[in-house]
Amino acid sequence: MSTKSQSERTTVELKPVVIPDLTIKDLLSAIPAHCHKRSALRSASYVVMDVAIIGAIYKATRFLDALITPENIALPNAYLYPAARFALWALYSFFVGLFATGLWVIAHECGHQAFSESKTINNAVGWVLHSALGVPYHAWRITHAKHHASTGHMTQDQVFVPKTRSELGLPAFDPSKEDLAGSSVTEEVKRELWEALGDSPIGAIYGSARYLIGGWPAYLLFNASGQPRYPKDTNHFTPTAVMFRPDQRNQIIISNVGIMLWLAAIVMSISQWGFFEVFRVYLVPYLWVNHWLVLITFLQHTDPILPHYRASEFTFPRGALATLDRSLLGDLGSFMGWLGAFATHGISETHVAHHVSSKIPHYHAWEATDALRKRLAQNGITLQGRPGGWAEVYRVFRECKFVEDEGDIVFYKNAYGLAATKPVFNDNTASDSGIEIVDKDA
Repeated sequence: MSTKSQSERTTVELKPVVIPDLTIKDLLSAIPAHCHKRSALRSASYVVMDVAIIGAIYKATRFLDALITPENIALPNAYLYPAARFALWALYSFFVGLFATGLWVIAHECGHQAFSESKTINNAVGWVLHSALGVPYHAWRITHAKHHASTGHMTQDQVFVPKTRSELGLPAFDPSKEDLAGSSVTEEVKRELWEALGDSPIGAIYGSARYLIGGWPAYLLFNASGQPRYPKDTNHFTPTAVMFRPDQRNQIIISNVGIMLWLAAIVMSISQWGFFEVFRVYLVPYLWVNHWLVLITFLQHTDPILPHYRASEFTFPRGALATLDRSLLGDLGSFMGWLGAFATHGISETHVAHHVSSKIPHYHAWEATDALRKRLAQNGITLQGRPGGWAEVYRVFRECKFVEDEGDIVFYKNAYGLAATKPVFNDNTASDSGIEIVDKDA
């Protein structure tokens, strides 16, 4: 995005983003048929693997913790022993949280019926795994399915729905002072918007951190970042909530039973081993799981290059392709990128294929992703975002502030009212063999 500053107006060159005009048949036909095959045994092996790795990390941490004593290690200061133990358990919580996120991902696949061919097995495994991680399995499964059906839809999507100018109480759009597309804004409007939306680097870091830590429970309990047209008391624990049909209410109760058992297990563990032990062994890794969940999904669905649609322009293929693949922790180097993908079963790296066909198990998603990317490239579509990490959350948090109330295809604008991208369309009537891109605003 290039910027040209004039005395009283800033003008930027918007990057063109191709709006898909593909059918679901176009997308599914690109994916090899065997990628849709599900195996309960193979899927279960990943549960065993994740649990075994978590158990090994715990055992190794206990072993090393016992060695951090003056009898075994000579440190120059007595305060270094508790510091070393703190660092050890901090590493424990990070890695356990990362691999426990892998268990979360498998439970998520159960909700999509991607774990096995059996719905009973899928729901039983998913309920156990998600309940153990504080997730109301059926309640979230139901709303997550709605999200997949309407991804990027401004009034039907369930989560990561952009706030509009009017919802944020911003100054009304003035066509004499700014461009609807976000390519030209006067200094007066920039100042007004910045006063309402702008944040310092420290403020952006604080806002990002608060979102990563509290965003997941806030969504479940208060519909934070959810569909704004829902009533204010909307949550995932009330069987009569607007997201659920009357015939689904018993499933919500079953989900709540799982959460009550989870809470009871935590209370009993604290009474048995003490709060500090439960805190460092389970609760801190649990917070890391929530953090990874929000980081991964936020970056999959939020970026200046991703369009959002109102009803007249929305189709399922467009929604499925309003997402990004990202290399989790890839910004920290190739090894950390590999570790992020391995521990979380590629949920961040193969997300677009997952939205095209959510019943593809994660162990086939890599091949499906490669095939789908080749098909999308034929239409000039690339859906690989920057690596997913904390720096990227910070960037996106600052760049994605609001969308306009007008327009059927909208992109995020920043705190100055400037966008980064604009929609363009493939001209399928082009006479030669190439793909012609049409800018309807040109």
